Amino acid sequence: MTPPSRGCRYIGPPEPRSTVRPDSTGRIVRSADDLAVWQAERGTAESAEPFTFVVALDGLLRLAPRRSEHVACAGGGDVLAAGEIGFHRDVGRRTVREVTNQSTGYCPDLDSWHAVAHALDLAGIGHPGRFTYEVVFRRCERCRECSVVREGDFVCVFCGSDLPVAWNIAP
Repeated sequence: MTPPSRGCRYIGPPEPRSTVRPDSTGRIVRSADDLAVWQAERGTAESAEPFTFVVALDGLLRLAPRRSEHVACAGGGDVLAAGEIGFHRDVGRRTVREVTNQSTGYCPDLDSWHAVAHALDLAGIGHPGRFTYEVVFRRCERCRECSVVREGDFVCVFCGSDLPVAWNIAP
């Protein structure tokens, strides 16, 4: 499986972009050993929470503490996927416990799962085969605001207009 070619550009507010620094870029996880080392550095309490993640355009998973901004984790760049991810050990193997595409700065489509799966497969980290919690983002064609679609109701929360069925966040 290869990651999709469609990247997501940061579309969130400017304040989080100001958190981007050379030392804010997420830790690249190329292997389960990389993940184990990074989690050990975080400590037990922090490792029990989900982490902020992105899959950069190079197809590699990057992790940051949960309250980090996705755009900082990505070093300010475009991504193939973004969200939150939690891990656990399953019979001596690190696996994904939960994973979501929840990133209001990048608003990735559900098909970004393919990039996540590819990055996890490259690292040898088990995963559930899909997002465990899916967030559907759409840009309103009338007011141009980004909305989260809840319970299949494709209506803009800002102006009440119908939202497109197809993902349309890309500029």
